[in-house]
This record gives sequence, C-alpha cells and structure tokens, in this order.
Amino acid sequence: MARSITDWKAGSTFLATPILINEDRMTVPPIFQLGLIGEGIQESMSPALYEVEGEHHGMRIDYDIIDLDEITAGPEQVGDLVRAARTLGFKGLNITHPVKQRVITELDELSDEARNIGAVNTIVIEGDRLIGHNTDAYGFFELSRRALVGEKTDNVIQFGAGGAGSAVAYANLQGPTGVLHLVDIDIARSEALAASLATHFGADRVRAARVEDIPTLIADADGFVNATPMGMAGFPGTPIDTSLLSAKHWVIDIVYFPLETQLMKEAAERGARVTGGTGMTAFQAAKAFELYTGLKPDNERMLEHINGLVRERLGTPVAAQ
Repeated sequence: MARSITDWKAGSTFLATPILINEDRMTVPPIFQLGLIGEGIQESMSPALYEVEGEHHGMRIDYDIIDLDEITAGPEQVGDLVRAARTLGFKGLNITHPVKQRVITELDELSDEARNIGAVNTIVIEGDRLIGHNTDAYGFFELSRRALVGEKTDNVIQFGAGGAGSAVAYANLQGPTGVLHLVDIDIARSEALAASLATHFGADRVRAARVEDIPTLIADADGFVNATPMGMAGFPGTPIDTSLLSAKHWVIDIVYFPLETQLMKEAAERGARVTGGTGMTAFQAAKAFELYTGLKPDNERMLEHINGLVRERLGTPVAAQ
C-alpha cells in the first residue's frame, strides 16, 4: 500500500528492511521502496503499476506518494525531499510536474538523455548517489512508433514545452518527424527548447512558434501533439481550436486520464486519427522499472494494466488502446 510522506519519521517501520518468515520454509523478500514527487498527484496510478509489476518478478515494491500539495511543500524543497528519501532507504523516485527541471541541480549525475532533454522524471539511488534519467522520451517514442504506422510526419505541431514537453519533443525528433513546430503559452520557453534541440537535431528540424500561429501551421501540418496537462480532470479544455483539425490529421494527447480527452473526442469527430497517453505512461514506467530493479518488465502487461486501472477508475467499459 502506498504511504504518504507524513509517515516519514525516525523509526518508521515501513523502511526498506528484510523481513524473514521461516514458517514452511517461506521467505518474504525485502521491501523495495520507490516513490513519486510532484504536485496534485494523489490520484496517480503509479503505485499499483509498479507494485503489481514487482509481484510478477517476485518483488515487494512499496510505492509512496509524496504530494507537494498534501505536505504543504513548495517546488523549491524538492532537493530536501529527494535527500530525505535517500536517507530513508528509497531505491528510486519518479519526478513529475512541476519539478522535472528544478530537480536537476540537486542530483549527482545525469544520463546523457536527461542532460540533452533538460528534464528528469526518474532518479535511481545508488548508495549516496542520486542519478537522474529521463524515461518520458522512451515512453513517447514507443507510443508514437506504434500509433503512427503509415502516417505522414513531415510537419508536426507540438503544444507544450515544459518538462514533459521537452522529452516529447526530443522523442519526436528521434523519430521520423521532419519539422517540429514547438508552441507554448510562454514563447520564451518554446524558443529556449527549440534552440536546445537544434544543437542535437539541426535548426532546420525544429522551430518555435506562437499560439496565434497555430491556424496557419495546422493547415500544412500532418499531426498535432498535446504535451500539456490540458484535458485532465483538473485542467479541462483543449489546447487548440479543434475546428482546425480534419481527416488529414493525426492527434496524440499524452494525457492518460481520462482515456478520451475533449481534444481526442472532438478531433475524432472531425475525422482525425487519435491516440491517448496510456501507452506513454506504461512504457516510461516500464523503462524506469528496469532502471530501478535491473529486471526486464513486460511492456504489454504494464500497458494492459494501466488501461484497466483507468477504466476501473472511470467505471466505464472503454476498450484498451
């Protein structure tokens, strides 16, 4: 069962210590402690996703939700929280909005991909060392690789240049995307990300654009990616005017709850091919699981699991994506 950071205190009994039961020659494996740090994450499905996959590998994973809202901590305290988790015996942490970029300065080492993307969503704790990784890029790459078979990707518009958006843009350019147009409500952020990505992929493949440019850009675009929280229950609405979409477009929305966002619903009504974010969630979690444990997870099983969790939460028999 996932616990809150409010349980963290000296002498807590949930720390990662071996518990051996010799009855009937049965040995209970030690607890493998993981957690998630972010804002407004009480409804996260990560605890179930990691804990159940761990069971398939004979592991006892305990996944803690560390919600900044619940513990009245600010993003500036993420370093203290990460170091507290290390002291308490955690093996790793997932990092989400709004601290994927802020946490970088608190770490001892970054993977090449995390450094290139400029955002961290996974921290592996090896002894005293805090090592930052980014598995969001892998998650989106795997999702789009499956979703875009046979689709044109010469011109793609992405809305969102934050922590998740940085990884999604990186993955887009790792794939077959010809030119990626980056749009954000903060033009300075999209310009900074475009400049950074240009050093890895070339200035001819990535461009920053303003929100007001979307109507012109969408006319020549093959697809649209929403890399913002817009569409989640707490952030209703769509990032663009969906009347601009048509049957010539494909749409990927990285939001996974609900399974069908307003953007997806309205885009589909206009004939666009739509894909939601459960795949990205499952695949990035699978990659993080491997980094934490050294064990190879079952991507398809984790995808089926997250789809089932979302359908159960919604109470609707929506087919898995």
